Amino acid sequence: MQRALHILTRGLAVSLVSLLATGQLAARDWLVPAEQGALQSILDQAQAGDTLRLAPGKHAGPITLTEPLTLDGGGKASIIGNGTGSVVTVTAPDSKVLGLTLTGSGLSHQTLDAGVKLTKTAHGSEVRDNRILNNLTGVDVHGARNAVVSNNLIEGRKDLRMNERGNGIYVWNAPDLLAEFNTIRYGRDGVFVNTSHKDTFRHNRFEDLRFAIHYMHGNRGIIESNVSTGNDIGYALMFSDRLTVRGNVSIGDRNHGLMLNYANRAEIVGNQVEGGGEKCLFMYNANKNTVRENSFQGCPIGVHFTAGSSRNSFQGNAFIGNRTQVKYVGSRMLDWSSEGRGNYWSDHAAFDMNGDGLADTAYRPNDMVDQVLWTQPSAKLLIGSPAVQLLRWTQSQFPALLPGGIVDNAPLMHPPDRPMPLSGVQG
Repeated sequence: MQRALHILTRGLAVSLVSLLATGQLAARDWLVPAEQGALQSILDQAQAGDTLRLAPGKHAGPITLTEPLTLDGGGKASIIGNGTGSVVTVTAPDSKVLGLTLTGSGLSHQTLDAGVKLTKTAHGSEVRDNRILNNLTGVDVHGARNAVVSNNLIEGRKDLRMNERGNGIYVWNAPDLLAEFNTIRYGRDGVFVNTSHKDTFRHNRFEDLRFAIHYMHGNRGIIESNVSTGNDIGYALMFSDRLTVRGNVSIGDRNHGLMLNYANRAEIVGNQVEGGGEKCLFMYNANKNTVRENSFQGCPIGVHFTAGSSRNSFQGNAFIGNRTQVKYVGSRMLDWSSEGRGNYWSDHAAFDMNGDGLADTAYRPNDMVDQVLWTQPSAKLLIGSPAVQLLRWTQSQFPALLPGGIVDNAPLMHPPDRPMPLSGVQG
């Protein structure tokens, strides 16, 4: 009898271990009614692996997920904060916040009050398919590795001035983050990266912001197939190394479409910047970058290239209809062609006698008169004078008189054929 009881006990123990290993014993679905105190009450009872399905309606926040749980609103439930702190704080790994409307955070920039806050222990957590509205910060990913922020609508506080608002997605020390298919507007910056590496931002849409993506001290990140419209700056890449920036769109951003400030060894490939208010591309002390197959169109300045930027490669780009294609003041001679192929310049009047697709004469975007006007703006009063016209004619006849600057020794006769960048943004 004792032996039989021992065998039965041992069998139950093995079954229990098996159930725990497969998660069958721990996992439970909870239906959370939209009633005062119901959400917090069930959070107090839920175990790791459980799913809380929130009934349609309003649920009271703020709340904290201290166990790995799935919080699912099914697209019809709201969690409303009380105006202090973050609406949903996640401290447990592998948690999920899905299909909710989240509003009512506090306004403290010191604590980065947010619709959703993923703390440094919330590794592998997901924030998907939510409407995150009228909070200071949308999603604060604060130290969580391998997090996912996907397909959310994030709108900031329109009742605050732009610099008083928080960021749509704030990222600090959160390596391998994936943020995709989000629409972000009415914040300060759409995405602000601060000291975080190997993150990916793709297929997002940014509107009515200061910067769409503001990258600071983040290395080896990927910024791909995003759309920025009507912001002060589209993509501001600063103090970062080895970024990949490809297939993005900037339309009507007021100051710069792309800005590289102390950004080095980046791949800037296949982007489209159109109709900017000031500069399509601004490079300030940015070195060893590859800029190819991009389109810079309809800006007052196509590229402003300054402050010692060196060893950058330009090839296969299209400069179309910019009032000034390139602004460069310097004594060095820089060749913007490589391996016998340069860029397309819409204002380059040239012939292609042998039909190889390359212009028969080199292209120089700037001359000595340009440099005089940039350093001495009052000289614009003399732009129509016979002396200035004679100087320009003399330089065209005697190229040796030209100052140092940009030269494209193999300009293209036609803009390269390239597919339009794909935004892939939903919503």
